[in-house]
Amino acid sequence: MAKPNYQELVFDITRLIPPGRVSSYGAIADYLALGSARMVGWALRNSFIQDGIPAHRVVNSKGELSGRAHFDPPSVMQQLLEAEGVKVENDRVVNFKEVFWHPEELGW
Repeated sequence: MAKPNYQELVFDITRLIPPGRVSSYGAIADYLALGSARMVGWALRNSFIQDGIPAHRVVNSKGELSGRAHFDPPSVMQQLLEAEGVKVENDRVVNFKEVFWHPEELGW
């Protein structure tokens, strides 16, 4: 069995972010101990080729919807978050600290 590549690892962690919660590119990168926040963003930019990857739940370390430009249209990222109960104003998660999810919560 082949070892999963970086992109697959990012996809796997992103699938585990619970609805109504958000994580950050940096938290995922730190958890995987591979690459950087920028590399996580690059991997998620490619997530649209597969179903079931909630890339809308990954924001930058300030809670900003920095990946919105990769949604078509960009407002879709906010709409998906709000449908899950995440409040967004001015392209930023309002209660970021309360809804933030770190992969360490998995306890693995």
